[in-house]
Amino acid sequence: MYNFKEGKKRVEEIINTELEIKEENYLPKSIDLTFNNGYITHVASISIDIRESSPLFKNENKEKIAKLSKAFNSELIKILNTNDNVRESRVIGDCSCAIYTSPNTETVENLYNMASYCNMYVKMLNQILKDNNLPTFKAGIGLGYSEVLLVKSTMEDSVIEDKLWLGDSIIDACKFSNISNKGDYKSVIMSKEFYDTVSSINKNVEKEFEKKDDPVYGECYTGELIIPKVNKWIINEFND
Repeated sequence: MYNFKEGKKRVEEIINTELEIKEENYLPKSIDLTFNNGYITHVASISIDIRESSPLFKNENKEKIAKLSKAFNSELIKILNTNDNVRESRVIGDCSCAIYTSPNTETVENLYNMASYCNMYVKMLNQILKDNNLPTFKAGIGLGYSEVLLVKSTMEDSVIEDKLWLGDSIIDACKFSNISNKGDYKSVIMSKEFYDTVSSINKNVEKEFEKKDDPVYGECYTGELIIPKVNKWIINEFND
């Protein structure tokens, strides 16, 4: 059972212990992260989320849903991990997400380009599902970029050693993946910070993405990201 008196002591220790905060422009893969320190750095984040998954998972055959979920997440994680700047990737329910150290605008643009691979994979997967008489689905992609504070969320004796990323980047990616590919929004939504950064070196972004003022989430930018050769292959030559 949980001991509240011992818990009180641990919380007071957290509150009264001074943290050593370091600033890192580039966050190495291996860092000395302890319960008593933290890192300030810039990261870009991506989240890919299945639309209306609850009724889909509830109404379809469980074996079919298991196959769909495994196919969706396993290959997306492979795509997300191809970028050397990845610092964390995970699957949460029907969502695949990843966080990347982003010391400059080029690293943000790399994630922008990777989002097109994720979008094309979803299109390819849907075609495979259709060919095999399995349920198809829509997915939304969210992109975020910001300064974050990285700390360790559990004490040294915990069986869970989880990193806690405190900042808008991860939050923006998750919330925008939740509303993308719905209503007036296209399949990809990026935060204002992500848009401002990537559009400063890639002027095509201004043509491909439309500004939106969401009543809940504020200013954001939505558009489609495709790879023309891959898209042509899926549409015209997939089963050749």
